[in-house]
Amino acid sequence: MTETTTADALTSPQAIRSWLVDRVAYYLERTPAEIDEGADLAEMGLDSVYALTLCGDVEDRFGLVVEPTMAWDHPTIDAITAHLAAELTA
Repeated sequence: MTETTTADALTSPQAIRSWLVDRVAYYLERTPAEIDEGADLAEMGLDSVYALTLCGDVEDRFGLVVEPTMAWDHPTIDAITAHLAAELTA
């Protein structure tokens, strides 16, 4: 697998979504199967501390600088996935 192919595999919408589900499940102390990708993160219990932590994790994982309000501006895993996928292909 080439470096580009590896990077594409890590930044595909499916890979981003899966990674986000895992991170949110970890923060909320749930299993990934319990995470609804279309549910509002705040309503699921993600507080501001974890929302900021998620921003830092996104920056570390994908090399993007994101606004600290990312989880509020894009309040579901599906919305964050679409946002990150667009940023990574820009």
